[in-house]
Amino acid sequence: MRNHFSLVVWARLVSGQLHRLSSSIAIDEITTGAPLESFVSYSIEFSSFPDFAGTKASPNGFSSTLLNNLGYLQGSNPYIRVGGNTQDYAIYDANESLPLRGIFNTSRSSDYPTTITIGPTFFEAYNTWPKVKFSHGFNLGGNNDGRVLETLNQTVPLACKALSNGNLYAWEYGNEPDLFATSAQGPVRPANYNESDFVNEWLKGTRTIKDLLKESCPDLLGNDTYEYLAPSFAGTNNHLKAPLAWSDGLSTDGNIKYFSSHNYISGATSLGVTLQGTLMNHTRTKQSVDAHVTEYNAIKPGVPHIFGETNSLYNQGRPGLSNTFGAALWVVDFMLYSASVNIQRVHMHMGTNYRYQSWQPITTNSTSIGTKAPYYGNIAVAAFLGNLNVQPVRVANFDTGGGDHEAAYLSYVDGVLSRIMVINMNEYNYTLNGTGPGLNPAARPLRTYSFSVGNLTGEASVQRLYANGSDAITGVTWDGWSYNYELDAGRPVRLTNVTIGEKVPITDGIVEVGVADSSAVILSLLV
Repeated sequence: MRNHFSLVVWARLVSGQLHRLSSSIAIDEITTGAPLESFVSYSIEFSSFPDFAGTKASPNGFSSTLLNNLGYLQGSNPYIRVGGNTQDYAIYDANESLPLRGIFNTSRSSDYPTTITIGPTFFEAYNTWPKVKFSHGFNLGGNNDGRVLETLNQTVPLACKALSNGNLYAWEYGNEPDLFATSAQGPVRPANYNESDFVNEWLKGTRTIKDLLKESCPDLLGNDTYEYLAPSFAGTNNHLKAPLAWSDGLSTDGNIKYFSSHNYISGATSLGVTLQGTLMNHTRTKQSVDAHVTEYNAIKPGVPHIFGETNSLYNQGRPGLSNTFGAALWVVDFMLYSASVNIQRVHMHMGTNYRYQSWQPITTNSTSIGTKAPYYGNIAVAAFLGNLNVQPVRVANFDTGGGDHEAAYLSYVDGVLSRIMVINMNEYNYTLNGTGPGLNPAARPLRTYSFSVGNLTGEASVQRLYANGSDAITGVTWDGWSYNYELDAGRPVRLTNVTIGEKVPITDGIVEVGVADSSAVILSLLV
C-alpha cells in the first residue's frame, strides 16, 4: 500500500539534555500489513481449557468477560486455539466423569499433566463462551500410547458436534511435530523421523478426520468450514523444516487455511534472559519475527500467515519477567510488529498457572484468579487497531531511530493516518534494581516525541498504557481503565486517580507527546 505522506520524529529527555533521534521516511516506502478480524487472539493449553472455559453447568464468566472486552475494541472476540503440547497427550475415555483428568510427571513437566484422559464433558467447554470461535487440536503425537487412533475416531464426532453452532474456527492435527523426535518432554518419534514421514502421517490422519466428518457432521465439510491450521511447527530451525514439509506435499489436499507458526523470543531458563535485554528490546523482537517471515516468503503458501501459538519465554515463562508490566510492553511491540509484516493474527498462548498468561482463570494452590499484566498489552493492541470488521486497517512499523528500546507504529484507515503508537521500552523499575523491597529513588524519565503529520490540523487524543514501572505486576491501567478481577470480575472500571481525556494540539503539522520510560501511548489523530 502506498500512502503519500511524510513523517519525522524526534525524541528528547525532559530531564534536560536533548537527544535528537532523527528519522525521516516517506510512508510509501514503508511495508504495511493487514490484520485479520480478531487479530488479538489466544491459544489455550489443551489441559487447561476446562479451567478457562468451564462447563455447561458452570461456565467461566470471568474468562468470557475478558474476551468480550477485547471484542468490544477490535470488533469481534478473540479466536481460541485449543492445543499445545497436551493435545498430543490426550486419550479419550467415554466413561471418564471429569472433562479432563491429568497426571503430572514432574520429570517431564511441572506445569502440565503428561498423562491425560478426556471425557465427554470436555467438549461442553466449546459452548460456554458466546460469540467465540475455536480450533480443536487432535492428537497426532500419540505420547507413545497405542490408543491414539481410537481416540481420533471417538473424538472427531464429539468435537464436530460441539463446534456445529457457528463456533468453528479450524481444525489442527498435531502440535509442534518438528519436535516429535527431539522433545524435552520425551521423544515420540525415532531420530530419523523426517518431513516426508510427517507429511504422510498428517495426510493420512486428516483424511480420516474428513471421513469421520462425512458421517457425523457433513455440514462442516464446506470450503469455509473444513480448514486446518498447519504446520504448527515450534520454530524455523528445528528437526523438521516447514519448506521441506511443504515441498513434500503437506498442502496436497488444499485444506490448509492458515500457515500457522509458533514463536517464543527465548526460554524461561535460558542464560542471559533479562527484561530490558530480551523482552523490552525491539531489535530482539524484530529478529525473532523476521525469521518466520523469511520462511513464509520462501514457501509462498498462498494462505494467511498467523502465529498459532506464541508468547514471551517458552516453558511457560519466568516470574519477574513474563508476568510484569515490561512483558505487557513487549506484547504490544511483538503483536504490532507482527501485524506490520503481515502476520495477520496472533494467538497468545496461556495455561493455568503459566507465568506469561494474560489471566488466571481459577484459584489454585499456587496462583489466585485474576487479570495479569500482559492482558493490558492485549487491550492496548486491540484499541490501536480498532474495529477490524468495520474498517480495514493497515499497520506500519516506523523506525524512530531510538535504538533497541523504542518502537513506533502507524495505523491507516482508508489510506489515511489514523493513530500512532509509541512504545518507550527504556527500563524504569518501580523497585530498587527491579528486585525490591526498597523503592527506586531515581526520577522516572519522560521522553517527548514530535511527529510531523503533514496537513493534519486540530488536536490528537492521548491514551496511555501505564504502571509504576516495568517490574510492576499489579496496578496496570489502560487509558485509566482497570480490568482487575477484584474490582468488577474483569469488567472495565475507570479509576479516579489516573489522568484521562488528554488532548495535544497539532500545530503547524506537528504533534508532540511525552512518554514516560516503560510506558506506551496511542495518539489518535482523527478526533
